[in-house]
Amino acid sequence: MAKKPSAEQPTKTPAAAGAEAANGAAPTLNVLAQYIKDLSFENPNAPQSLTNREKGPAININVNVNANPLSETDYDVVLALNAEAKDGDKIVFNVELVYGGVFRIQGFPQEHMLPLLFIECPRLLFPFARQIISDASRNGGFPPLMIDPIDFAQMFAQRMAEEQAKGKVEAPSVTN
Repeated sequence: MAKKPSAEQPTKTPAAAGAEAANGAAPTLNVLAQYIKDLSFENPNAPQSLTNREKGPAININVNVNANPLSETDYDVVLALNAEAKDGDKIVFNVELVYGGVFRIQGFPQEHMLPLLFIECPRLLFPFARQIISDASRNGGFPPLMIDPIDFAQMFAQRMAEEQAKGKVEAPSVTN
């Protein structure tokens, strides 16, 4: 059975292996803390919204990722998820979650920092955020909302393309 990464066991990414070979130091990515910053579940038409219906509601899910440096090596990465279920023009339920993690990132080249912060860190946070959303919808009287896996690499590439289209040639800077 494989061991799960922990604060004592840094996670190595493929980029880490290349960086380690290049400079001899082992790059590390550690999760120092995870937290719920904001959680909201709204069921505005309860108890009528809990009655059986012929078809499920339309569910729209929005995802956003942000990262802020806390120190030279520590970063706060925030994953914001919003899931709104509608039946026609009526809101069946709305769940909003802002879930964060504090990560210590050491030994990576500067060009790897943005992908680490906007792909790897949210990828590590997502299963926990997904479970919180699932539990909130179930506790609200609905079947658990199981959000499909998210391709954070594709989201990052799309965000970078949008930034470049706006005329911003450089990616947002993150100090290391």
